[in-house]
Amino acid sequence: MEKKISSFLASVFFSTRLMAILFLSYAVSMAIGTFIEDRYNTETARILIYNTWWFEAIHVFFLINFLGNIKRFQLYKKEKWATLTLHLSFILIIIGAAVTRYISYEGMMPIREGESANQVFSDKTYLTVLVDGDFKGGMKRKTIEKNLLLSPATNNNFSIKDNFDEIPFEVRFQDYIMNGKEMIKADKNGIFYLKLVESGGGTRHEHYLKSGEVVNIHNILFSLNKFTKGAININTEAENYTIQTPFDGDFMRMVDKLKGKVTQNTTENLMLRSLYNVGGAQFVFPEAAIKGVQGFVSNNDYKDKKTDDALVIKLIAEGKEKEVTLIGSKGKMGEPQSFKFGNLEYTFFYGSKVYTLPFSIKLNDFIAEKYAGTEKSYSAFESKVTVYDNGKKFDARIFMNNVLDYRGYRLFQASFDEDEKGTVLSMNHDFWGTWITYIGYFFLYFGMMAILFTKFSRFADIKRKLENVKIKKSKVITILLLFLSIGGFAQHNKHKDLPTEKQVDSLLNVFNVSENHAANFGKLVIQDEKGRMKPINTFSSELLRKVSKSDTYKEMN
Repeated sequence: MEKKISSFLASVFFSTRLMAILFLSYAVSMAIGTFIEDRYNTETARILIYNTWWFEAIHVFFLINFLGNIKRFQLYKKEKWATLTLHLSFILIIIGAAVTRYISYEGMMPIREGESANQVFSDKTYLTVLVDGDFKGGMKRKTIEKNLLLSPATNNNFSIKDNFDEIPFEVRFQDYIMNGKEMIKADKNGIFYLKLVESGGGTRHEHYLKSGEVVNIHNILFSLNKFTKGAININTEAENYTIQTPFDGDFMRMVDKLKGKVTQNTTENLMLRSLYNVGGAQFVFPEAAIKGVQGFVSNNDYKDKKTDDALVIKLIAEGKEKEVTLIGSKGKMGEPQSFKFGNLEYTFFYGSKVYTLPFSIKLNDFIAEKYAGTEKSYSAFESKVTVYDNGKKFDARIFMNNVLDYRGYRLFQASFDEDEKGTVLSMNHDFWGTWITYIGYFFLYFGMMAILFTKFSRFADIKRKLENVKIKKSKVITILLLFLSIGGFAQHNKHKDLPTEKQVDSLLNVFNVSENHAANFGKLVIQDEKGRMKPINTFSSELLRKVSKSDTYKEMN
């Protein structure tokens, strides 16, 4: 019984029919994935095609089928080495792809001119949960990282269930807003919000401070209508807005360039539409507080890679619930949201994971070349960098077809900042996956060439059959030529029965008439074989030239 089952499974999984089905399914899947990626984005294509269990199963069945066919057709024999090479190439390519996907990692490294960096932001996005609390008499932290692939076109539901010192908690997905822009919708039953614009990290960000809450923005606390020690406290409940900060600073009113000082731990009038410089942070309150409901609106642009996304989650713990909105995207760490909930401290952020390289890279100069007469059409761009590694350093250039390979890391020129003062390098750490795949490609090309020339391959067998067909065809042609020559010989004998030229001439002389009679006869009109009306004289002249190739025959016309 077991032998029958194993024989049946082998006939199914090792069959060439299954191989054909797998290749067809693979081609269709890749085609659909390409259309989805073009219509939406890469994340949507990964969710629907490339990261699905059934797409992975196709690769597993390919692997089983190739290995089974090696045994089934005894490809390990020396006369079948070319076909074996092809099978091994596909096996190596699949293994290399698996190593690349499940072991290796890649990311983006932004660097400004004159600055050094050794951190890479992962190509994947994660929801990171940090839980802090007392554990057996000491403060401990639990870290949870969940890789997320999100798209407005797919079902994004997920949940995380865990516990800290026997205190259970759950994080549930609520909503995902791609390229979400924060907005406050006016609502008389809502809460007061104050808009804050800051430039932390060198880029402009907009935030809304919620009345009664404290938020952490780039490691500086801001509170609105809730006095908090160590925070920049804003109060809008009094007749005039006030500000109180734990740092000294200054401000400049934009409309008239009026400047003033900010004194530490002193309550002062808040100047709207003024640039504050406090505690190393620069921020502006562009408008008065409004009463409304906070929300995010997507721009529905799947190709927009600059605007942050909004992830809304719900924390359930100790019989209570709290909704949290996280801002982040691929290529950034995301803005952390920290708060105490019950007996534990929670910190959430959504974005890329940060990898630290064993060396650092300094951007000396970024060069962007444009097409003549254009402002934003770039013909080429490159980064001139210096690599520092434990006292060693060397210069390198990174551009489109020039990759920096160092210590198993490959750095490509990916993009650059709009002001052309910074670069974005793409990093790939995939030494084993790359080399296994390259070896697979070499086997593939070598096997395809070998299979054309080895005498034991299918191509050689077809070549021999074609040669046999050619030989048979030549025999048939020889026989046909033989019959034709016999027929020609028979016709040659028939020529003996034809009248001689002398006999033909005697007949012409017998029926020869006078020129006057011939001229009168030639005026008669007749119809030729094509229906054309013409004199007999014209018809006889055409016939004479066709037969004798001349206007006369033996002085007769």
